Amino acid sequence: MSALTRNEAQHRAQLLDVHDYAVTLDLTTGEDTFDSTTVIRFTARTAGDTFLELKPDELRSVTLDGHPLDPASLTGNRLPLTGLGEGPHELHADARMRYSRTGEGLHRFTDPADGETYVYSQLFLDDVQRVFPAFDQPDLKAVFTFTVTAPAHWTVLANGITTRTDAPADGPADTPADASTAVWRSAPTPLIPTYLAAVAAGPWHSITTEHAGLPFGIHCRRSLAPHLDADAEEILSVTTDCFDRYQEKFTEPYPFDSYDQAFVPEFNVGAMENPGLVTFRDEYVFRSAVTDTERQRRAVTIAHEMAHMWFGDLVTLRWFDDIWLNESFAEYMGYQTLTEATRFTGTWTDFGASRKAWGYDADQRPSTHPVAPDPEDVPDTASALLNFDGISYAKGASALRQLVAWLGEKDFLAGINTHFARHKFANASLADFVDSLAVHTDRDVHAWADSWLRTTGADTLTPRLEDDPDGWTLTVDRHGSRPHRITAGLYDHGPDGTLALRQHLTLDVPTTEVLSAAGPRPALLVLNDQDLGYAKIRLDAHSVETVLRGISRIPDPLTRAVVWNALRDMVRDGELEPEAYLATAEAHLPEEADLAIVQSVLAFARDHIADHYLAPARRSEALAGLTAIARDLLRRTEDGSHPGLRLAGVRTFVDSATQPDVLTAWLADEAVPGGPGLDPALRWRILTRLAVLGALTGPDIDAALAADPSAAGEEGAARCRAALPSADAKAAAWQRLFHDDTLSNYLFTATAQGFWQPEQAALVRDYVPRYYPEAVALSARRGPAIGDAAGRWAFPAHAVDEANLQAGRACLADPQIQPTLRRKLEDQLDDLARALRVRTP
Repeated sequence: MSALTRNEAQHRAQLLDVHDYAVTLDLTTGEDTFDSTTVIRFTARTAGDTFLELKPDELRSVTLDGHPLDPASLTGNRLPLTGLGEGPHELHADARMRYSRTGEGLHRFTDPADGETYVYSQLFLDDVQRVFPAFDQPDLKAVFTFTVTAPAHWTVLANGITTRTDAPADGPADTPADASTAVWRSAPTPLIPTYLAAVAAGPWHSITTEHAGLPFGIHCRRSLAPHLDADAEEILSVTTDCFDRYQEKFTEPYPFDSYDQAFVPEFNVGAMENPGLVTFRDEYVFRSAVTDTERQRRAVTIAHEMAHMWFGDLVTLRWFDDIWLNESFAEYMGYQTLTEATRFTGTWTDFGASRKAWGYDADQRPSTHPVAPDPEDVPDTASALLNFDGISYAKGASALRQLVAWLGEKDFLAGINTHFARHKFANASLADFVDSLAVHTDRDVHAWADSWLRTTGADTLTPRLEDDPDGWTLTVDRHGSRPHRITAGLYDHGPDGTLALRQHLTLDVPTTEVLSAAGPRPALLVLNDQDLGYAKIRLDAHSVETVLRGISRIPDPLTRAVVWNALRDMVRDGELEPEAYLATAEAHLPEEADLAIVQSVLAFARDHIADHYLAPARRSEALAGLTAIARDLLRRTEDGSHPGLRLAGVRTFVDSATQPDVLTAWLADEAVPGGPGLDPALRWRILTRLAVLGALTGPDIDAALAADPSAAGEEGAARCRAALPSADAKAAAWQRLFHDDTLSNYLFTATAQGFWQPEQAALVRDYVPRYYPEAVALSARRGPAIGDAAGRWAFPAHAVDEANLQAGRACLADPQIQPTLRRKLEDQLDDLARALRVRTP
């Protein structure tokens, strides 16, 4: 299939105005395919040639202005339209299309819990072609309507309000319908890009309400109905509170006729901002206990996607070099608005503790790119798909937070509203946005954009404190090139043992190079206190000693998150021994009250330090330290006052256990002593660890699946089977991963998660070199989503050795590697090389 190039898109946008798509889908034709009939009305500004895109199972007929075109002229995914005359045109296409099992196009899922089937569209970035023909680029916006024939007990959702009729899709309104089917028609949308057209169909469990004069709804599959009902009040409250806050912030009103949120199965990403029909992965319908931080992250996702109704849906990027205009803004606005409008007031601590590390890590790999890359560096849609990463999300949001700190929120919001007014229902670029900001400030926002959005890498800021006759001086050394407006926090030892804030200093780096201060040197100096900047920070030697002894005594959780991130970076850069980080966690996490910090520190210690940064001989000691932290958390929470901390402790104990005895006892008792009980997620977590430790059998897994015959249960069973320490289990899992092309995206991921285990390195040693050629072949057959999963989850990251690194680098020399797999391999191999450096002093 040919990727659309930027030059082709520019040429086609100059030639065409696309007015509307009338899409008719028949979802009753079988389990593998559906019928798709589309009418496109468009105008050619001048005479010329062009093409539209389509990926059919069979293209049955095409007519242009009533004249038939040869379906055989479809080459790859392109249907040529030659000899177009100036003026209006109407194209009709009839095709049979294939359902997806990989979360791309029109994904079809049958729920093992009750046998009900659901379909939903995921058309980003160029997967609209899997559902209906289109001039598939973001700057050819059009009006969309859907007419969908579906089983009679289904509900159909779309971008616009849908109405059920009693007529077949191709008949008059008074034609009787087959009693087993029904037809749904959607209201026309405003002008939106092709990738945001959306439909979702199935026997949804729906909860609807009205707010601000608009219909709102939340939807999930029927087997999850009790769990959605339990959380409906919270989900709807977050939704309406954020909606009201956005209406206050933005002068442009919400631009669509309804707001539905569908929690859909086997979704590849967190959510998708389809106007009027946001789709979420249905793991956000919690069927087991979660921490309040996880509830907050769901709320952040709701706020993020709602921000897209303006950033991306109302005003859309012109080409994919400006994806940050969608994602960075939605990321920033999601966190900020949730903090302002809901009970979740600690969102920036979670961002600093976990999300921001995603950006820092991505920015230090060879695959890094500017937040707003040069257009020539995004030459086609295949390259554009690679930039949905920690740069476009976490770093971009951090840059915007720095912009607000530098510019002021009033001028920032004024610029945003000017941007909306100038480009609503149209397209815009970085230059357009900066021009809108410049209207409201005397600051040089063009220079700011060049420094922050057109450059790569994370600056490093290091403090130097020196004694002075009148006190002491502070110099901030900058390794990098960006200007930074940051806060420095000065802390002293208090009489009660805490670290008390003496004062905050506002620093412009490098403008403020030397600052003289009176009084004694502080016990702790924290650059980027409050985390308004984006830079790796270092601590002076005295401050390092202070935090290793007393990080839990810092009063503000956001400051503690900044300091934990500094320690994390020092470990990754080989400046702090991994054991020192673990010792600090063991000493201070039992006293930490902020869930986001506890979870992020434990995750780094378990997944990075124990599994990658320490040699295998030192791993058991690290796991013992983590179980000790978990036991301390459990003792601290015996009174039931901190269920989230307790759950974090239980999870860490399970994941770090080196002997099965305690886990087997918990499983037999169906509870952890003192709570919690074993809900499905916790039970499968224990079973997976028991499988790794060789304390689980195939019949045990079968019995567990029989007790939980849900989609999540099937994934848990697949993970357990792949984790069993036997040659036969590994061979069967490998066959499913790399040679069963019917395996869904979620079952692929679950199987991959179980396969590689550090405890089983000898057992799977021969599979490591096999991974590279087989992953390349797999991604070539199954496409970008599975290529991404193969690089993310099936990579042998446990094998931290030179042989694995060299095998991977040799694989990268193959120019035929599918692009998403190549990017994942580049990143994984860079992380592998870093782990080797950390292991080798």
